[in-house]
Amino acid sequence: MPAEESSAGPREGCPRGASAPRRASAAVPRLAGAAAGPWAPPGTAFRVRPATGFRRPSVPRAKGRATGGPRAPRTPRGGVRGAYERLRRAWDRPLTAYYLILGAGLLITVLGLVMVYSASMIKALELDKPGSFFFRKQFLAAVIGAGLMALATRMPAKLHRACAYPLLMATVFLMVLVQVPGIGMSVNGNRNWLSLGGPFQLQPSEFGKLALILWGADLLARKQEKRLLTQWKHLLVPLVPVAFMLLGLIMLGGDMGTAIILTAILFGLLWLAGAPTRLFAGVLGAAALIAVVLIKTSPNRMSRLACLGASEPGPGDSCWQAVHGIYALASGGWFGSGLGASVEKWGQLPEPHTDFIFAITGEELGLAGTLSVLALFAALGYAGIRVAGRTEDPFVRYAAGGVTTWIMVQAVINIGAVLGLLPIAGVPLPLFSYGGSALLPTMFAVGLMIAFARDEPAAKAALAVRRPGVRWKTMRRRVKKRPSGER
Repeated sequence: MPAEESSAGPREGCPRGASAPRRASAAVPRLAGAAAGPWAPPGTAFRVRPATGFRRPSVPRAKGRATGGPRAPRTPRGGVRGAYERLRRAWDRPLTAYYLILGAGLLITVLGLVMVYSASMIKALELDKPGSFFFRKQFLAAVIGAGLMALATRMPAKLHRACAYPLLMATVFLMVLVQVPGIGMSVNGNRNWLSLGGPFQLQPSEFGKLALILWGADLLARKQEKRLLTQWKHLLVPLVPVAFMLLGLIMLGGDMGTAIILTAILFGLLWLAGAPTRLFAGVLGAAALIAVVLIKTSPNRMSRLACLGASEPGPGDSCWQAVHGIYALASGGWFGSGLGASVEKWGQLPEPHTDFIFAITGEELGLAGTLSVLALFAALGYAGIRVAGRTEDPFVRYAAGGVTTWIMVQAVINIGAVLGLLPIAGVPLPLFSYGGSALLPTMFAVGLMIAFARDEPAAKAALAVRRPGVRWKTMRRRVKKRPSGER
């Protein structure tokens, strides 16, 4: 042993009679960093064995694998898969349906106002009216409809249910008044209008769609709470008789298109209520038989059915409107001829601002414009289905499903007629075509779905966090108070 080590003597804190292994283990450095000796790098941690006291560096383990700790969140990958993951997470957020309904509804309405002004200008001049005549009426209806939509958004579900019966009775009363001679008006062969004085008219059958949805949803929800929907008589009565009463009042005026929409709403409510396949098929078969009889007994409806897929006006120009709707779409190209530059609206295409406004949109805005309109309606339909599918309230499910059925079926019938795939039924494009009587209840129905989307628990919590002042108060609760003088 060298002289330097032998003269050192026993270390401090060790008894003199300690054995040699004890001294050897004591000579091993016990601290990390500089005190651990020249051979240990700084920051090295040691682990002590209870038997021998020997310490060795610990190997760091990967988090979230063998340690049992929380798994680190995965960052989205780049490329197509990363974009898909980000889009899926954004699509699954609680407020997705809320923003889709609000955004799609407002965009369709605003774009409809622009197209109504463009498509109705020549028609107004033909009637010796100012060019903005129809636009001003539609804009006034849109302002009133926006107020109704805001009102429906703030109304709770209980208040909507309370308004169902008064709205149904008022609608039936107005539809009866339409059939009274001297009070009701006939427009384009359909007697379904009431004059409100001056240029303003009202079509009560449009409000009948909303009335049937609210009343039917409240009726089915109350029966479901009492577990009565498993019986056929409670499923059909009084829903089907009341719907047939409304259909009869509509058909007295000859409005086949509105009757089809009302029938679709009835089937949608029965489907959501869980109607058996036999019952559903029976009601559908009866409705189809009645429709065939009504079409066969009307030469006007038979001529419209004969124009399916027509490429020529035909004898007597019986398919003039259907063919010129196709001409308008075909001349639009990819991006259209420009806003206001339509040729078909100069007397060639009848009803360019109502039933065939989609054709003028295709001619002036092209395929890009028509696909944009279709995408907005698809987003609105998806959001309505999502609200109806995620709620636990039966009234909300039936009402949201009924409104979605109403808007989607009416849009499909209108666009299908313009494309030549369906007979011309004379129904407007929801939120888009000219007509205040159709716009007011539809905007109220959109506000109804917005209210339902906001009432979801997750959406309600997300909106509460985004209110002014809530986020600041929440953050202040999380900050712990420090003692005075501490920095």
